This record gives sequence, C-alpha cells and structure tokens, in this order.
Amino acid sequence: MRYSSNKDYNNLRQMDWKKVWKNGCRKFAVICMMVLLVCNLSGCLEDYEEEDTTDGTGRPGSEDTAGNASGRSSISMELGEDGALQITRPSREVITPMGEDGTWTIFVYMCGTDLESESGLATMDIQEMVSASTGDQVQFVVQTGGTNGWEDGQIDSDSFERYCISDGEMVLEDQQSLGNMGDSASLADFLRWGIADHPAAHMGLIFWNHGGGSISGVCFDERNDSDSLSLREIDAALLSVYDSMTDNFEFVGFDACLMGTIECANILASYADYMYGSEELEPGYGWDYKSIGDYLGENPTADGADLGTVVADSFYEACDEIGEGSTATFSISDLSQVDALLTDFHAYAANLYAASEEDGIFTDIVRNAVAADNYGGNNKAEGYTNMVDLAGVVNAGADYAAGADTVLEAIRNVVIYSRNGSDHEDACGLATYYPLQIQGSTELSTFGEIAVSPYYLSFVDRVAYGAANAGDVSSYDNEEITGFWGLFDYLLNDDTGDYYDVESDSDYWDYYDSYEQTGESALITFDQAPAIDEDGTYGFVLTQDALANTAGVQASVYMLSEDGNDLIELGLSTYLNMDWTTGAFSDNFDGSWFSLPDGQNLEVYIVTEGEGYDVYTSPVLLNGVATNLRITHDYENGVVTIDGTWAGVDENGMAAKEIVKLQPGDEIIPTYYATAVDSEEEYEYQGNPYQYQEGDAISFEALTDGDYYYGFMINDAYGDYYITDYVGFNVEGDEVYYYTE
Repeated sequence: MRYSSNKDYNNLRQMDWKKVWKNGCRKFAVICMMVLLVCNLSGCLEDYEEEDTTDGTGRPGSEDTAGNASGRSSISMELGEDGALQITRPSREVITPMGEDGTWTIFVYMCGTDLESESGLATMDIQEMVSASTGDQVQFVVQTGGTNGWEDGQIDSDSFERYCISDGEMVLEDQQSLGNMGDSASLADFLRWGIADHPAAHMGLIFWNHGGGSISGVCFDERNDSDSLSLREIDAALLSVYDSMTDNFEFVGFDACLMGTIECANILASYADYMYGSEELEPGYGWDYKSIGDYLGENPTADGADLGTVVADSFYEACDEIGEGSTATFSISDLSQVDALLTDFHAYAANLYAASEEDGIFTDIVRNAVAADNYGGNNKAEGYTNMVDLAGVVNAGADYAAGADTVLEAIRNVVIYSRNGSDHEDACGLATYYPLQIQGSTELSTFGEIAVSPYYLSFVDRVAYGAANAGDVSSYDNEEITGFWGLFDYLLNDDTGDYYDVESDSDYWDYYDSYEQTGESALITFDQAPAIDEDGTYGFVLTQDALANTAGVQASVYMLSEDGNDLIELGLSTYLNMDWTTGAFSDNFDGSWFSLPDGQNLEVYIVTEGEGYDVYTSPVLLNGVATNLRITHDYENGVVTIDGTWAGVDENGMAAKEIVKLQPGDEIIPTYYATAVDSEEEYEYQGNPYQYQEGDAISFEALTDGDYYYGFMINDAYGDYYITDYVGFNVEGDEVYYYTE
C-alpha cells in the first residue's frame, strides 16, 4: 500500500533535479518530410548498360576535375513527373556463369579484430570450413587481416593473407602488405584477385566481423583505429569489380551484427541476387560454416535461396544451443524485389509526411515508432545504433497514411525466409535507420548518403531541425538538401582501377552540432502541475498542446548515498498510469526494484518490452571491465533470468557481437550514474564487489529500507525532455511513504 507522510526525514522534500538527465536520456525522433529526390548519378559505363527497373532514365557522365578518369554511378534514383520513384541500376546485356555448373566460391572478407585476438573466433570458423565435406567443386576463399593476433599460428597478423579452403585442405595462395580492412580499396583488391583466380558458377561474399548497422557499417579494423567499411565504401568496391564479372554474386551476407537493413539491400541489389543478414546482434560464434560447406558439397547446384535457408536454420539452431535463441534474428532477402519495395515505400512516405504535418498525428507516429522493435541496445547504458524494424516504422503511421499494407506486402516479397527468436517474433527481416537518439551531425550526413526515400530523409532532417530550434519547425526549408541527397557517384583511381567515394563537403548538417538537450523542454506545459495528491500518488496533467508534442513518459528513481551527499540513479521505469486522451499521468510505483543476491540495487534501463516480459540492461564492471548485465523479467510468472553481459556500442558505432554468459567466480560491481547534491556534478558511482556463483538470481522485490527520490521524464517529439521535480519517499518494509513537504 501507499501512504502520505509529513514525517521529517532529514531535509527530504521536493527537489529540482532537472539537469540530472542532461547527458543520456532517450531521444525520440521521427521520420518523414518531402524532398525532391535528385540522384544525379553520372556514368562512364562502357561495358554495361543501365536497366531502368521503373521506366526511368539515367543521366550522362561527368569529368573528374581532379584529373582521374570519368566518374561512374552504381544506382540512379529520381522522381518521375507523377512523383513516383524511378530506379536505374547497372545491368548486363548477356549474363554468363563464371564457371562450370555445380561450382561454388564463397569469398570471406575476414576482419578478425578483437573477436580473434581475444577469443579466437575467426580461427574457430576457419576450422569449421576446413572440417566441412565440400568436395573439390566448392571452396572458401578467405582474406585475413584487421586483428592484433591470430590463434591459428600459420596466419600472419602483419600481412593480408589469402587462403583457399576446400575438401579439408587450407592453402595459402597470396600474401600482401598489411593494409586497412576498413578501406574500400582493400576489399576491391581482394575481390579482383579472387574473381580472377577462383571464378565459379555461383559466387558468394561474406563480411565477417562486427557490424554496427546502416550508419557505422561493418569490418572494424583494430589495427587502424577501428575504421570500418561504410555502405558507400562497400558499394564503391563492388562497383570496381563489376566489369570483371559476367554474372551477379549469388549472395552477399553479413556474419556480423545489425546488417540486415533496407539500406544494405538497396546497395547490394546492384550486385547480388540474395542478401543474408540479421537485424539484431549475432552471437560471437556466428554462422555454422561446416553446415554451409557440407550442404554445398552434397548440393553443388543449389542456388542462393536454397543455401540461405541452410545458413539461417543452422545459425538459429546454434544460437538456441547456447541459450541465445530468444534474441536471434536472421533473414534471406530476394534482391530482385528490392526496387518494388523502394517504390512502394516512397509512395507511402509521401502520404505519411502529408499526414504528419498535423502536430498531434506527428507525435502519435513518433510514439508508435519508438515502441517498434529495435536492435542493438538503444538505451542510455548500452548506446544507440538507431536500427528499427522497417515494418514497425511503416506500422507507426498506418492509421494516418495510405499505402502501409502495400509496403508490408512488398517487404514479404523481399524477405523470402527468416528465423526469429521470441524476443523478436514480429521482426520483418529488414531494419532501417530511425533516429531514436541522434548522435550528431556526422550520423545525419551519413544517413543522407544512403537513405532510400527523399521523404524519409527530409522527415529525419525536420526532426533534427526541430530539436535544434526548440520544436519550432515553422521556418524549416528542405530545398538545400535536395541538391546533395542520395548521390551514388564514384570517381576512378587511375592507378588502382578502384572506384572511390568522395565525401560530401556540405556543411548542411552542422546546425545539429549546436543542439543540446535542456531537460526543460518549452513544449511541455501543465494543466495540473506535478504534485502528490491526498491519496499519496504523484502525478500531473498535461495541457492538450503539450500532449500533442509528448512522445513518451517514464519514471526515474534515485537513492541517496549513505552520507546523503550523492543522488544515485537507479534507472527508468515504465510502470505508470497513462491516459493519452486526457493527458493525466501518475506513478504506479510499489517500491519494487531489481537487486543482486547481496541486496545491492541495480541501475536498470529497458531494452525490450515484450508480451508478459521485459528485457533490461544494467551497467556493471565484470572482472574489472565495463559492460552491461542483461536480465529478463517474466513479470507474469515473477521470474528474473540473467541473460549474460553485453558490452554495448562503442564510440565508433561498433556493436559488441555477443552476450557473454556469467561464469562462477565472476566479480560483478554495479555502477551508477550519480550527481552530487550540493554541486550537481555528475560522475560514476561504484557499488561493492559481488562474486557470482552458479544458480545465483536477480530479485525483483521491495527496495531496502531507506530514503529515495521519484520523478518523471517527459520526452517531447523533437528529442528534448522535461524533468519534473523529484519527490522524496521512504521505504519501510512493504510500505512506501511519500513526503508531502
């Protein structure tokens, strides 16, 4: 039960802590505003033709003023007179298999990074390839690099090495000076060599490493400051070898986290028949290469769809065996259907933008999109990838914009096979960038180069502009970005024969760098100010204008340090009473929280809200190393399960690849964001060491007796937020006493 109390516990009372959350609250942003789509993709096309899959036309080439050969384009996208999206891709007059029927070459671009130097996972996958019964018609061709050391002693970490693995043998065939695996030229050189030396009727390409999604890309080279291959760099490398091939790749796949996205599919549709990838994290063990090799050895005439089913099934089964099946996702995409999806999505986005010009509808779309399935953390503790399920984004506006069902059907035509765990049962198979919390102007600029719809890009721009201008978008004008949106143009390096991307010199997105969250959003106003009522419930009522600009409401809980000098954050809770019609919100807090077996409270943030369960993350030190403890709360059955630890997303956008299971004897030290009461200085507060033992469990029970604070964080639709005054409360046994004054 909850009671009011006027007892004087020291100086506890309502306090203003609005700045406490300044540097880490979830930002809610949206998508959708019209841009004239201009993809002036120049071309020096010599040996290929461009095929317009939607009756559009390409544009003529242009001369490189830097003195190199003419530029070339990989994709041309523009708007027809009727506003429909028209897409032109390179095509071949005649398609000829590059080898005898029943032959396969799978190129593996293996950037070992810390997955190899710390865990030997690349070596493990190489051993799987060697152990596969491929026969002599199937081969894995592997380039190694990007790591400080190899567990396999025959591989030199100071060189690029190229191995052919077939029928139980592993042969070193080429060695090059060590370069950067995160450089487009390194990928192009490997493929040019491999296609010439190992052509086959069916050729696949696998990117092996960490992934970070559409924005940060894949293959982070730990020898080169974790530089990665962006999607544009992958595009340039594949364009560089296009003329060396007489057929498409059978598939391009990502044995890496978070790369199953529509932005990736758009790039790869010019070069491959199928894409394999995961929307969510992949465990460190990744794909099952023995199953892949064994299957092709027995079925060498299989196509990319057939093989994709084997890759997906064996991947999911391996995840399930190590207890990670619930979080797994994997999908096989038919890239021949991508252009139809892009065309339908573009038409829907136009309708969505028109509908979202009304503030209330705009904000409702934001709420729905924020609630959609997302991947790779996206919380204060673990960092943000901003990867959200594409169908979730479409469904977010389905009540207001025509065409959603058409897009969802087009997604189903693209994603021909998928395996999803219980945490992501409704994942459609393709994610997209959605700005849950924009990480800066560079992120916006990168998205501007790969966004698949002009309306989608402009909506993101509008949200960012609104954030930088206190929610005022009345003067927003998107004309400037129409000149540089989505240009898939590349220049040719005469010395290497590689195409390369020229980074935009536009400073358009720099406006966002001056943006700073205030914690006092002017868009949030009250009909009834936050207060404790006579029943001891803390709540408030928003004005209708504020409600139309509110994306979400959460509760935050703090505890005081033993000396009373520090306010220690325990995290966020979504257990609230919420009325989105009247704008009335109030606490539904019963004093329960998560704690270690020794009674230490954990700081927790929501990762996934499922049917009957929630997944949380908690920052900790594990054996002295900063990471995050993942836990699942089955609130219907009252069970809390420890899933393991996940290091999150680093400053380079690289997502840790696996959730690591706890081992008996592991030392856990809970960590917390904290604020000094007197100075409001923010810092990290550490709890006491706890040694994990087999069978230990996290509890969700009443907080230990003591004094705490409770308040609301109200998120506006443009990324700012409003922190209410925090009210003090005291826990005594099963009772919670709020301080009235």
